[in-house]
Amino acid sequence: MLKKRNWLLCLLCACLLGIAGSVAAQAAEPEAAAGGEPAYAARGADSCMRCHDKGSPVNILKTAHAVKGDARTPFAQHFCESCHGASAEHMSSPVGADGKRVAPAVVFKGDRKSSPEVINKVCIGCHENGLRMNWQGSQHQGNDLSCVSCHTMHTTTDPMLTKEKQPEVCFNCHAEQRADSFQFSHHPIREGKVVCSDCHNPHGSPGPKLLKEVRVTDVCYNCHAEKRGPFLWEHQPVREDCTNCHNPHGSQNARLLKEKLPFLCSDCHADSGDMGGLGVSRSNTPNHGTFFYTQSGRACVNCHTQIHGSNSPAGAAFFR
Repeated sequence: MLKKRNWLLCLLCACLLGIAGSVAAQAAEPEAAAGGEPAYAARGADSCMRCHDKGSPVNILKTAHAVKGDARTPFAQHFCESCHGASAEHMSSPVGADGKRVAPAVVFKGDRKSSPEVINKVCIGCHENGLRMNWQGSQHQGNDLSCVSCHTMHTTTDPMLTKEKQPEVCFNCHAEQRADSFQFSHHPIREGKVVCSDCHNPHGSPGPKLLKEVRVTDVCYNCHAEKRGPFLWEHQPVREDCTNCHNPHGSQNARLLKEKLPFLCSDCHADSGDMGGLGVSRSNTPNHGTFFYTQSGRACVNCHTQIHGSNSPAGAAFFR
């Protein structure tokens, strides 16, 4: 009986020594790297999860960033420190009077958030190609935005990547466009059928207004291909820029028009021969002035139905 009791006592001591050794090993993390390289945690994400075991830090395990089988992901390299940087001092420092440790090398949010340059350098390190290749020098980069100003990493679904939630992220800054989306005529943004990134590339673009194409018309043609042409008879303002007549974010007029017809047409066709109301403008044409003051509804396009262009040999006036 005594031998059995001694054996149990020895086993208990061995267990306690093993636990103490494990705690000591964890306390000594991270291990110093050879050759002056940054010291990363020896236990990877397990070292971080000892403290960050609830909420959003844990959600990263459910995302593509945590796929160890893909050599391109953070968890296939240095786990959390792939993005937050080697943070030996953060892990080894005691909790201060404010209840916080020394901050990690890179902090993505909160009152100790790193500068946009530091944050963007981390993200661009992996996501530099494709749609992000024009980030340097873009309007968003010039306004000191960082990737996390729009994107949320520690979540299974980034709001910026869903049609239902992306517009609200953009509207946080673009309040004027948000107001336009509530106009009578608008692209179906609030309905979740069209999103800002269908037309704009927020990461930068060689075109104006962060548009995905070099010209406004080329962006519109991606959906409105029937307006592309080529036409036998071209309408100059249509070929030049769709926004000459339309406000793409929303309008109080039908078909996203910037003004109500026929006043929109009169912005260009204001001479007496077309809209002045001084009689017949040219031979065999009606009194446009009378139409200007009496027509309602579709107004000019009641007759000029092919206003975006015509392929009819008799379509010089866009009648057909």
